[in-house]
Amino acid sequence: MDGEPAVATFAAGCFWGVEEAFRTLPGVIETAVGYTGGSMPDPSYQQVCTGRTGHAEGVRVVYDPARTSYRTLLDRFFEIHDPTTRNRQGPDIGEQYRSAIFYHTPEQEREARALVAELDHSGRFRRPIATEIVPAGPFYRAEEYHQQYVRKHGGGGCHI
Repeated sequence: MDGEPAVATFAAGCFWGVEEAFRTLPGVIETAVGYTGGSMPDPSYQQVCTGRTGHAEGVRVVYDPARTSYRTLLDRFFEIHDPTTRNRQGPDIGEQYRSAIFYHTPEQEREARALVAELDHSGRFRRPIATEIVPAGPFYRAEEYHQQYVRKHGGGGCHI
């Protein structure tokens, strides 16, 4: 790696499958699942599941910008979930499953907003994109049994 790694954070429903989709991209150095976007410090999975913490199930992606671009990560984000539903992905309902891009730099914010505008005008989705684009705040790493769950156990979703 020539330069410093970069960080991106996304929420797109249940974090198990979302993490796997990013973990397997070339240029991704590491991933972690956790909780972000809410006000409760260091929440547990059980607390986030209540929908009362304000947190989303999120994925923090550390990547090598010399090997993959933020745009590539954004493209993957929009491929793996329905960004037109605010607080729902499949059977998972609640703000903890919301679609959100948590930007770390002004460049990430600009790129995310530009892509959303492009996608909204393209007609790719039948409804307007509802993805939140908000500043990244604290990211609380989820319990260890959630980390790389799909790699360890197979499957792609949160339903056991």
